[in-house]
Amino acid sequence: MVMTAPRPNLTREPASFSGKPCYELRAEHLGASNLQLEVWQLPATATPQITKPVRIAGLKGRNLALIEHRILRRLSKAGISLGGLKPDQPKAFSVDEELAMMLGLIFRVLAPMRSRENMVTCVEGIEAMGREEASYWLGMAMHRKNPRRVLASLRMLMKD
Repeated sequence: MVMTAPRPNLTREPASFSGKPCYELRAEHLGASNLQLEVWQLPATATPQITKPVRIAGLKGRNLALIEHRILRRLSKAGISLGGLKPDQPKAFSVDEELAMMLGLIFRVLAPMRSRENMVTCVEGIEAMGREEASYWLGMAMHRKNPRRVLASLRMLMKD
């Protein structure tokens, strides 16, 4: 099921008319050392079927805390700093397609997991994937009838 939600008043750059899909990372500080990150796809000329922002994936809590340093490193390479987040003031950042795809896949795979070592193994495997392989798995996880089975298959492949 694809979730859509009305877009909150967030400060960010306007949507691109460059013919590429537009993505944004929404970050919110929920309390003491509790961060929530979500990846959204925005309407753009390249994706006419998308009329409202569509949530790709999100992660928060202990699962995000375990890999937060990896995510922050990736974001800093993209020129995004989450240092100025204040509680109950979400921020949105434009991200490129490749970063959105990797973050979306990582967030979807890790969301239901509990084993810390399996989580780290899965993240390392996803980070080692090529762009085509990662987009294949994310597409399968988003558009298949049973996305849980797709994600379970990916987790099993990563653990072996």
